[in-house]
Amino acid sequence: MPYIVKKAVQDYARRNNMKVSSDFYAAMDKEIDALLTAAAGRCKDNKRKTLKAYDL
Repeated sequence: MPYIVKKAVQDYARRNNMKVSSDFYAAMDKEIDALLTAAAGRCKDNKRKTLKAYDL
């Protein structure tokens, strides 16, 4: 499941005078998935159902 908006990443790269390789998006989605999985685990460990900023 993709988490990112490619256009937003491309716009960021352009503003910083960079380009984005095609494999970057999948790698970024993988990192976000790991971050969300860890945050969900912390949330469940604390017996909550609401993800909060400090879960990150």
